[in-house]
Amino acid sequence: MAGALNAQTATSKLNLRTGKDIYMAGCVACHGADGRGQSRELQGFERPSTFPDFTDCRTSTPEPDVQWQAIITNGGPARGFSQIMPSFGEMLSQDQIKMVVKYLRSLCKEKSWPQGDLNFPRAFITEKAFPEDEVVVSSAVNTEGRAGGDVTAFYEKRFGATSMIELQVPYGWNNLGSGTKAAFGDIALGYKRALWSSVNTGSIVSAGAEVIAPSGSKEAGTGGESTTFELFGAWGQRLPGDSFFQVHTGFELPVHPDIVPRAYYFHSAVGKTFSQGWMGLGRRWTPMNEFIVDRDLVSGAKTNFDVVPQIQIPISKRMHILANIGYDVPVNHTAGRPKQLLFYLLWDFADGSLKDGWK
Repeated sequence: MAGALNAQTATSKLNLRTGKDIYMAGCVACHGADGRGQSRELQGFERPSTFPDFTDCRTSTPEPDVQWQAIITNGGPARGFSQIMPSFGEMLSQDQIKMVVKYLRSLCKEKSWPQGDLNFPRAFITEKAFPEDEVVVSSAVNTEGRAGGDVTAFYEKRFGATSMIELQVPYGWNNLGSGTKAAFGDIALGYKRALWSSVNTGSIVSAGAEVIAPSGSKEAGTGGESTTFELFGAWGQRLPGDSFFQVHTGFELPVHPDIVPRAYYFHSAVGKTFSQGWMGLGRRWTPMNEFIVDRDLVSGAKTNFDVVPQIQIPISKRMHILANIGYDVPVNHTAGRPKQLLFYLLWDFADGSLKDGWK
């Protein structure tokens, strides 16, 4: 495949003026003229289990362009994919590679699928607008005051072009004076749908709802007081210089507001992604800061403000396994609101198993 393109570019480089021209010259032998993969009778190699189908919108849309550029430039092993994917960095300019990526994107004919450049990094508290296939284990531990904390498992499953369901299962512990007590918290089931997205403007808008069951323990301080319904909206915006801004705002509406007050929240996150390696095509890490506003909707209630500095780092070469570490700092009304050390481990299971993408 690389040899065919090398011969083509040596004799008629000027003819490769479009992404389709380049694809047909150097990619079609393996990936097929339609992007579904060359037929097994003609491919001349054993196809790996993760061989892409560029017409499958589910697998071809979630990742940002830079992920595709890195694989085309440096070969499959650059992101923990197959060794049979060669590097084209010495044969194609970055402008040509970007044209190929644009052509590959066009093979997904269902334009309702949000594009991966709007899939911004996940913060701790601010909900993303982009629908995801992820498993996340997140923890928060008090660093002052009474001992306590929690661990929450999130399962997010995308279905269709724009929808996602999410299951949250928390487990918490608290020292209430008479000893430490631990129990499951209030389990939540949510739904989110991307309402609008545009790569040209760098924007994505979603809305969703969540029901929180009182499965926790009052004695352990992990919930168990009232069923609560939550309505929310989310917005993500790409900014210059690989930066982004995200907003997540909504209302919490308990069935028993005399026990658990209704509440409003406004969560936001701003960050910038930095890339290692030549042309910024190496691993990507993202410092972020969240600004958290919460207020109970009762007379005389106080509005609480928090800041949450954090940094997301890649664990696997494929960057489908990520970690984030942060610190939640209450800005006002600090009595009874301890500072917390935060950590999560994220697995984007649509990009491969836990064993994939390490070498």
